[in-house]
Amino acid sequence: MNQFNKTKILATIGPASNNYETIKSLAAAGANVFRLNFSHGSHAIHKEVIEIIRRINKEDNLHLGILQDLQGPKIRVGEVENNGVEIVPGDKITITNDPVVGNASLVSTVYQNLPNDVVSGDRILIDDGNLELIVEDTDGKNVNCTVVHGGILKSRKGINLPNTKVSAPSLTEKDLEDLVFGLEQEVDWIALSFVRSADDITDLRERIQKAGKVCRIVAKIEKPEALDNIDDIIEATDAIMVARGDLGVEVPQEIVPLWQKKMVEKCKLACKPVIIATQMMESMISNPRPTRAETNDVANAVLDGADAVMLSAETASGKYPVNAVKAMSSIIKYLEDNSDIYHNLYKIPESAPTFLSNNLILMASRLSRNVKAKAIVGITSSGFTAFRISSHRPKASIFVFTRNQKLITQMSLVWGVRAYYYENQISTDATFEDIENTLKRDDHVNPGDIIINTASMPLKAKGKTNMLKIHIVD
Repeated sequence: MNQFNKTKILATIGPASNNYETIKSLAAAGANVFRLNFSHGSHAIHKEVIEIIRRINKEDNLHLGILQDLQGPKIRVGEVENNGVEIVPGDKITITNDPVVGNASLVSTVYQNLPNDVVSGDRILIDDGNLELIVEDTDGKNVNCTVVHGGILKSRKGINLPNTKVSAPSLTEKDLEDLVFGLEQEVDWIALSFVRSADDITDLRERIQKAGKVCRIVAKIEKPEALDNIDDIIEATDAIMVARGDLGVEVPQEIVPLWQKKMVEKCKLACKPVIIATQMMESMISNPRPTRAETNDVANAVLDGADAVMLSAETASGKYPVNAVKAMSSIIKYLEDNSDIYHNLYKIPESAPTFLSNNLILMASRLSRNVKAKAIVGITSSGFTAFRISSHRPKASIFVFTRNQKLITQMSLVWGVRAYYYENQISTDATFEDIENTLKRDDHVNPGDIIINTASMPLKAKGKTNMLKIHIVD
């Protein structure tokens, strides 16, 4: 059913797609993970979508993942009269934290601390940077500004503060309520918005652990402070999302492409999945085909080695949600079939605490290239083996067998990995024979194909990978 590309696809669910038929079609078209955007929608709607995804997993024997995207401290303007007023360059406008209906000279913000965070000379960008204001002065309640770039100021448009250290916590009261809901629903991944430092990740992880859950964390990189702290953030998180929308407003947009490539490379070396997001196929919100530039954008993400590419409004509110996934999937397939994006065989630092097992997994990846293996198999309970094999980007298919049920859907985000539930670990030979029969049954390998098995010995112990076996399928 689901086309097995190595580069995974995230599809955002919204009004255009939050029904059984469309979600099933998105999965058939190649979507691997579904993103639930908690900036929109009620808990009841999100719960219904989660139930649909899990129903499809059960019906079609799929492992579709669920990513909860927390809104974070998104700063917005309040309501504006007539749902939009024109502001003109050179005019004065005041932003207040009083709840007023705005006009061309006075507009409210939902962020109460804005007057305390900004100082004279700070830039205030509204509506993805389409409108720009300069702060003249602030009195702790009102921010008096001059319009630099004008246009139509609409209700509830986002505010970006590229020069300002925002004092808002990374988890708002709304986020904490949404987090409780997401943990109750056992989502696979939780995306944290507007991450600024590793401390933001640590705070969220402690809350997840306190709740007794095992969700993995995606750090969304969309603030200049995050770029300053990127190495610490990558170390602290489980995955990275290059959220190019807000990032491209907060920093000069010309630096975003290079930072995208840097983050992909850093994440591969750290064995952390990396997602490229925002406006990948924006024109498909209203058109049935992507532009040439969008096709190139997706292609470059695949060529760089991203684990996943993401669709936002294209599948959430667009006219052609299934077409968008099909288009993205076909681009990925062509590149994976026709370009040399494989075998990222980087050197393992001797200081690594898992130096021996890391090298064994590196050797498995290198060996798979040299003998043209059809599959690399890892037996894991933590996911360590899967993340590390994937980071080497082998051309061989990666199959993970685990007794950790939660890990199976979490792996839907990881480059090249397909997961199976398996707990009958009796003896090494019997286990490998079982695994081979499973892969033959599902037409992943045929007689004469080469499989490279990796495992931790003894099988029932929770140790690091310490065994490699090469085998020709009978």
